[in-house]
Amino acid sequence: MFEALFIDRDTIARYRRAPLLEERLSYLRHCAREGARPLTLRTVAAAQIALIHRLDLREGERVSLPRIEAAANRRSSRPAQPTARRNFVSRAVRWLRFAGLLDEPCRVRPRRAQVAEVAAFREWMRNERGWSESTIRNCCNTVDHFLDWLGEWDIALDAVVVADIDRAVVSWHARGCSRSTIRIYGHRLRTFFRFAERRGWCSQGLADGIMPVRFHPGETLPKGLNRDEVLRLLATSEGNRPADLRDRAILMVLIAYGLRAGEVAGLRLDDLDWANETLRVRRPKPGCTQHYPLSRGVGQAVVRYLTEARPPRPERALFLTLIAPIRPVSRQAVSRVVRRRLDRLGITGKRRGAHALRHAAAQHLLDHGLSFKEVGDYLGHRCTSSTAVYAKVQISTLREVADIDLEGLA
Repeated sequence: MFEALFIDRDTIARYRRAPLLEERLSYLRHCAREGARPLTLRTVAAAQIALIHRLDLREGERVSLPRIEAAANRRSSRPAQPTARRNFVSRAVRWLRFAGLLDEPCRVRPRRAQVAEVAAFREWMRNERGWSESTIRNCCNTVDHFLDWLGEWDIALDAVVVADIDRAVVSWHARGCSRSTIRIYGHRLRTFFRFAERRGWCSQGLADGIMPVRFHPGETLPKGLNRDEVLRLLATSEGNRPADLRDRAILMVLIAYGLRAGEVAGLRLDDLDWANETLRVRRPKPGCTQHYPLSRGVGQAVVRYLTEARPPRPERALFLTLIAPIRPVSRQAVSRVVRRRLDRLGITGKRRGAHALRHAAAQHLLDHGLSFKEVGDYLGHRCTSSTAVYAKVQISTLREVADIDLEGLA
């Protein structure tokens, strides 16, 4: 491994003489399998040696996080910069945890005897309700958060009353979440307690007592981007760096088809039919698969990403991370692509993630005269009410209404 990373024989010998040789080599091989580049592997190897010297590590010795942080602050010539310090600590923690040498206290999750209950709830949502994996994961995260909250208050699941649930919702509200988010939190808890009541895990009638926050659909204006902002956003990806090529392909797909972030993250190489110039999109939310014509601009962006930027990995996912560990991008990563570039432009007061481009696509289609039904079909909406919200921002239409002569009634 060292021979592949370094040329100088003295450097290779120094790395081989240092303590914890097998632990260091094992982790470097692991990083290489995960797609780390030679430069990254050399940085990791150097960080391992630095940590060993600063802590005078010996075989089998376990290290605590405060000790690593103290070592990160010990620099021979100048104080550690925040970024360098953070990188040193993260690399050290990842290596020592991999080698089983990190002395970290076991996080005892209070009252987690309900792990089996959450697993049963997950299987019920998957097998009997047929919900998407994303929805199942979000519901389980909500239930996990609630059960941890119960553990902190030393409340058993079979002793929960409605007042306890109300307090949990209030604590969620204190985190600064919007009414829409709090409403979703309440709905997920109600779904779980309906399931728990049927299993006899809690008192009957709890689910009916959960009243999610009142929320009127369409009470706020969509905060999508206008066409000029969309073009400015796309222009930020004009470059030859791998990140620019990948992000441009992602942005082109979002702009052209108005996909959800999870739908973009779920695209696979097999979904591109180059012969027939079509793109297949799996839509977990409505539970269907749609085919779109593959536009020339999207196709060119994707081809350039595949040939010049995509890591040569066996994964069939279309979009991959560019730094190790190489893996398919998540829906959160897709939204971060949009958010980071919006921040670079200084655009505020809008939606910050991939959904901003979904709103922009819907508005663009409506402005060009397509009906709600046509736009809803294109975006994968299950009902036209999901599309009707965009009519509120058709300013030209509102002005036409304002110009109507009311014949003295106003």
